[in-house]
Amino acid sequence: MRRGKGLDRKAADALQRITAAALGPYQSAIVRIGFAGAWLFFLLRELPHRRELYGPDSPWAWDMARRLVGGNDAFTVLVWGDGVLWFESVYAISVVSSLLLMLGWRTRAMSALFLVGVLSLQNRSIFVGDGGDNVIHLMAIYLVFTRCAQVWSLDARRTARTARAAADKVASRDRTGPVLWCLLGFGLLVTTFLSLSHRPGLFVPVLLWALWLAQGLWWAVSRYAARSQSHTLLDVIANLVHNTALVVIMAEVCVIYATAGWYKVQGSRWQDGTALYYPLKLDYFTPWPALSELLAASGTMVMLLTYGTVIVQVAFPFTLFNRRVKNVLLVVMMLEHAAIAVVLGLPFFSLAMIAADAVFLPTAFLVWLGAAVARGRARLRPRVRGREAPHRHEHQTAHRTLVG
Repeated sequence: MRRGKGLDRKAADALQRITAAALGPYQSAIVRIGFAGAWLFFLLRELPHRRELYGPDSPWAWDMARRLVGGNDAFTVLVWGDGVLWFESVYAISVVSSLLLMLGWRTRAMSALFLVGVLSLQNRSIFVGDGGDNVIHLMAIYLVFTRCAQVWSLDARRTARTARAAADKVASRDRTGPVLWCLLGFGLLVTTFLSLSHRPGLFVPVLLWALWLAQGLWWAVSRYAARSQSHTLLDVIANLVHNTALVVIMAEVCVIYATAGWYKVQGSRWQDGTALYYPLKLDYFTPWPALSELLAASGTMVMLLTYGTVIVQVAFPFTLFNRRVKNVLLVVMMLEHAAIAVVLGLPFFSLAMIAADAVFLPTAFLVWLGAAVARGRARLRPRVRGREAPHRHEHQTAHRTLVG
């Protein structure tokens, strides 16, 4: 009986934990910043080549893309028209939504626009992507379910400002949110109408409508019934959805590494320790020929890096049961991706994978990192503070003069 009560107590504590709060606020924030930043930097890097990659000048012609989308039910708004203005508008919205999502401004809305932008561009020309694009594709879907703006965001700053205003009994009304919600609702209505005319899959439109309705319901309950049981219920549901999505992101990262590692094990070049040698001899993967030649000339280094890559990828899912080993292996994996970015010339793939790995970073380290960034930002503005100090001294002098 006592053992049964103990298990019931543990189950109740676990349920309370996953419903009372959105877990991993720093981890979800770093994932948001990482993936939005990776996609933003990629779009800016390919700005001169955007029309050849995804636009009207692409070798994968618009008619071919439309037939492929009609067959696999993928979602992309770029099949609605082949005009330059339409493509440029979609590309610009993708850039802006990525930037605002990275900054954490109206994160719910921006995560939906980020999802639309990622799916639209990638599904327009599916043959120009790599593994990093596939990871961003998946994470863009998962991010819309997370409460990833609890920290390190403009939304968090606005929430804190609203809380201070409420504590001071100062009226504070959000006008931007309802206006943005109405505009997105109109855009979603047009999107749904055009989507049905092209017979795409229903998953993305239904998901966007569910997000739009949920956000409207959340605003209404927060505005008119902030202390009611309905608000508490919505908060519990949001926490459950967030925590589930966070677990899915972690599981996805484990699946990526496990499948990559076990597929490598089956390859003969990975078994004999020479797999790394061949990409070092390809012009496409040698942005620094001298460095590639130096690595390729050392058979021992090639063997160690080849076997080390397989061992790290296969072992990583099993290290989650030991925090210290996991943290060490996490550092090794991030350094490996950084090396891939430099040696093989795959910066955006590496940045996407580092952002995925970041979901496993310990909270203490992320808190320290945030504090270090804040200190560095403060040190970059000494001149501003120096200019403000005389003004503050003048105000204090004038105040003392008036009081005296």
